[in-house]
Amino acid sequence: MTSHDVVARVRKIMGTRKVGHAGTLDPMATGVLVLGIERATKLLGHLALDRKTYLATFFLGASTVTDDAEGERVSTADPAAMAAVTDEAIAAGIADLTGEIDQVPSAVSAVKVGGKRAYARVRSGEEVALKPRPVTVYRFDLLATRREADHIELDAVVECSSGTYVRALARDLGQALGAGGHLAALRRTTVGPFTLARARTLAQLEADPGLTHNLDDAVAAAFPRYEVDARAARSLQYGQQIRASGIEGTYGVFGPDGHAVALAVDAGGVSRTVVVLDPA
Repeated sequence: MTSHDVVARVRKIMGTRKVGHAGTLDPMATGVLVLGIERATKLLGHLALDRKTYLATFFLGASTVTDDAEGERVSTADPAAMAAVTDEAIAAGIADLTGEIDQVPSAVSAVKVGGKRAYARVRSGEEVALKPRPVTVYRFDLLATRREADHIELDAVVECSSGTYVRALARDLGQALGAGGHLAALRRTTVGPFTLARARTLAQLEADPGLTHNLDDAVAAAFPRYEVDARAARSLQYGQQIRASGIEGTYGVFGPDGHAVALAVDAGGVSRTVVVLDPA
């Protein structure tokens, strides 16, 4: 199931075409996918979803064309090579992939090459060479190691910046250990401020349609808060400027009734709306 498939299901469940998603989730992955319904679709392009957490299972001993379990295997390590992969080598490999790194995205990814998605070029038989780009792996903690004669499975927690490919971490760890590697399973547990603990399955949503967060709660969770009086809130509803907040970056503006009026930024000594959430 793709992220777009999820949106299509939710449109039927919620009875509206105005459904969008932020932070695409790979079809093989499970976990948190942030959806906006009706007015909240305006939020999606502005959410600070630059930090994500995953529970991942890495398979060492074989590499695949997609860097995950769904792709065709292109190499397999022999038992002797796997026996040489020590716990110390694994720990060193993980350490090298932690922090600020330059990562080459997986060839089968949504990165555009000459205006066309890399995965589309690969599936049409082209060879794709992507350039490395800076990403940050804030946390790469090994939870468990399972050894078999021909492979090793690692369970880990990965907290990373947006644009980081966990599949590519599996690939690069396998290459560094001389064994090949790919991603066997992936579950996203957080996207920015949104967590798996508050997530609902599609089955749960079908049984009881409704919102996990209302618009006010979502803005409060994702942005700094700037409270204004009724007059200033009214001005923002008309797209007018008000007194600057002194807050860096995008923030949520709340009226005296506690409702989110707009997202705004300070610019030129005033507060300017990025998007009006509650227009006049």
